Amino acid sequence: MSIGKVRKVLYFISKVLGDINAVKRGKVKQRIYNKAIGKVTSKLFK
Repeated sequence: MSIGKVRKVLYFISKVLGDINAVKRGKVKQRIYNKAIGKVTSKLFK
């Protein structure tokens, strides 16, 4: 496996774990808001 594939898998796992953690803590709304803000910000800087 190449480094790129390993990196992709690790980022995916961390994303899933972050979603699970948000559900456990009751911070789902905040997580969705932060994801949306991140997407908008990244498009502004392109």
